[in-house]
Amino acid sequence: MSDLIPLARAHCLPRRGSEHRLADARVRELLPDVPEWTLAEEGKALVRTFRFPDYRHTMSFVNALAHMANREDHHPDLGVHYDRCEVRWSTHDVGGLSENDFICAARTDELAA
Repeated sequence: MSDLIPLARAHCLPRRGSEHRLADARVRELLPDVPEWTLAEEGKALVRTFRFPDYRHTMSFVNALAHMANREDHHPDLGVHYDRCEVRWSTHDVGGLSENDFICAARTDELAA
């Protein structure tokens, strides 16, 4: 991914193997681009909870997120509740975070805006 392309405009690429796992320094470089997200699982996942006024709004967000994830062929773990959804991005095939996780986190932020 070019540093000139904003994360939310980039697209995911197939990532398999530990060589695609981001180094800690690269994770620190990308984190400011998704400021509402936190590192979890010893730096192997990005997590954010999105809050909504009711179930209908929560499910609209979840459906839009599912559509985006399918287009990018990169899928989050979700915790769906009445008024909130916890989203967790990680790339299982690399054993941690890849650039795909940051791309999808930025795209998720746009969906919630």
